[in-house]
This record gives sequence, structure tokens and C-alpha cells, in this order.
Amino acid sequence: MSNKSEGSMGRRAPGGLRRFFGTMSPMANSPWGSGPGKGGGQGGGDGDGGDKRPGPRNPWVTPDPIDINRARKPRGPSALDELLRKGRGGFGGGGSGGSGGGSGLNLPESARLWKWGVLAAVVIWVLFSSFHIVPPEKEGVVTRLGSYSRTVGPGVKITWPAPLERIRLEDVRAIRTMAIGSPNATDENFVLTRDQSIVDLAYEVRWSVRDPELFFFQLADPEGTIREVAESAMRATVANFDLVQAIGPGRVEIEAQVQVRMQELLNQYRAGVMIQGIAIRQVDPPKQVDEAFKEVTAARQERESAINLARAYEQQVLERARGDTSAFDKIYEQYRLAPGVTKQRLYYETMENVLSNVDKTIVEARGVTPYLPLNEVQKRVAAPTEATKGGQ
Repeated sequence: MSNKSEGSMGRRAPGGLRRFFGTMSPMANSPWGSGPGKGGGQGGGDGDGGDKRPGPRNPWVTPDPIDINRARKPRGPSALDELLRKGRGGFGGGGSGGSGGGSGLNLPESARLWKWGVLAAVVIWVLFSSFHIVPPEKEGVVTRLGSYSRTVGPGVKITWPAPLERIRLEDVRAIRTMAIGSPNATDENFVLTRDQSIVDLAYEVRWSVRDPELFFFQLADPEGTIREVAESAMRATVANFDLVQAIGPGRVEIEAQVQVRMQELLNQYRAGVMIQGIAIRQVDPPKQVDEAFKEVTAARQERESAINLARAYEQQVLERARGDTSAFDKIYEQYRLAPGVTKQRLYYETMENVLSNVDKTIVEARGVTPYLPLNEVQKRVAAPTEATKGGQ
């Protein structure tokens, strides 16, 4: 009897479940259930009672196209669930509906493609993030989890895959140029000299990276620091020179002192930078006094030119005097050895110099001796010849 009653209750149970779901089906039409007056079918056993008007579409239940109040069919697994199930089966896990836990010999084709795709992605990731080629002119700085690890030279280098280790390349042989106060710029770079004059300076700084580790990790803005150090060193150096020296002869010395000052400051900052040189491109006064300054410069150039001419004439006179003194010393040495001969020779040389350009008449004691005036003859012959040339 008990067995029979238990069997009858077991057989009646599915009908009770159907009645329960039939009662709840009108509420399933809306995520918030049925409102009052919309016919929930109180006590409706098989779902036929109550308001038969369909409510709002339930986003979690797929309605039956034939009868919306009929019991809903259970939905199958979604595409994402099916893909995950196949993935679990491909890696040895037992998926629902699978046979035998998914062994390697009976894997579906999609599971095999999934496994090979993941393996190919891992291989590509390792190849592209672990092997690096460093060119000959560069060095590589390796960071491990963001902190400095080591510096590597040129060649093929191997690191841990990213993001564990990363490498940053830097050209250590390139000489870079930084222009400060360009002549074409609208802003003027005024610098004060020792004599309280103002000049507009335009110059270039040539620098290179000496230590990539310090260059990357020591300074937040390396190029900005180099610019500020260059301006500071230039102002401190020009303050020791006058205006005339800064414009003309003192340029080379200013460039050398600025280079030394910059290198000392950057070494104190541990910037990892080498200053290769300084080149001054322009040293001009302010535009407001440019014309007056040009006139002053022209006057100074004329003064320097006159001084140079006077010095040249002075040198010529001094050299001539030194030559005459040397000749007199030699004659005096000969006079000391033979005074009479030296005196007679000096007399003859002096008369030869005096009488060489005048007409001469020789008079002897017994009278006038006629002579052939060759000089007069030559003058008379030369006069008609010059006249003929002039007429032509």
C-alpha cells in the first residue's frame, strides 16, 4: 500500500511541477513579474487560466512562436559555453556531453586549432620580446620590471620576455647639436659683459651620450638640463670679458671656457653626457643701439689701421738704421786696420756719388784740355727720338 502510494505520488509529481511552472509563466514575460490586473492566473493549474495577453518580452526566456503561454523549451548552451567546453576537452578536461573526458586521440578539430593557436602566440611572443639586435653604433639599456638591470653592447642579445625585461637602444656615437639664441629667432639672448655692456649671443652646443644608464635614469629631462647648463656657463664666462673681447678676439677663449664649465657641471649632475664643443655664431649689440655701435666699430677699425701703418713705417726706419749702423761698424773696422787707404776709398766713393749726375769739365794746370762730350752727344741724339715717339 505504501509502495503503491509512493508510486502514485512519484507519478503525480511531474504534473505538479507543470502546474507550478504554468502558474509562473505569465510572470516570466517581464523581468519584474506581472503587475496587478494583468492576469497572473491565480491558481491556474495548467497555465490555461489568467490573462492570455502576452506581456513584455523576457530577456532571459525565449518565447515560443506558436503559443507564448505554453511551457518554454529549455535553452541549449550558448556559443561561448560550447567553445569553452571544447577548450576544456582539448586540454584533458571532461566537458558536459563529451565522451570519455576528451582524450588526445579523439579531440574535435576546433580544440586542436585552439591548442596550436595558443602555442603559436606564445612562440611569437617569446621570439619578438626576447631576441634583440643592437646596431654597432648603439648600446642597449636593459630594464627588469622597470628598474635598471644592465647595459649591453652591439650584437644579438637575449633577454627575458616582455614585460619582465625590456631593452632601450641609444646611439652613443652620434654628435647632437643644440642651438641657443638662433640668429633667425625673434627672441634675443642678452648676456652682460664685464664692462656692463649687453650683447646678443647665438651659439651651438655639440654633445653626445657617454653613459646611457645615467642618461636615462639620472635626469628627468636631459636635453632641458643641457640647455640650462649651457646658458648658465655662457653667462658666467662672458661676464669675465669686455665688449670688444667678446665681439672679436675673445671668442675662442670664451668657447673653450664654456665647454670646460659645462662638462664640470654635468659631471656633478651625473648626466652621462660628453660636451664635444661650443661654437659662437653671432655676437651683436641690441637692435636699439646697433647703428651707433657700427659707427663706433668702424672708427675703431680705422684707428687700428692707422696704428698698423705707423708701426709698419717704424719698422722700416728701424731696419734701415740698423743696416746703416752695421755698415758703419764694418767700415770702422777697416779704418782701424788701414786708415789712409780707407780714407782715400771713402773720398772716391763719395765723389763718385756726388759727380755721377752733373756735367763735368776737367781743368789741368797748363790749361784747358779739350775732351769729347759724349754725354752731350747722347742727350742731343735722344731728344729727337723722344719727340718722334711723342708725335706718333
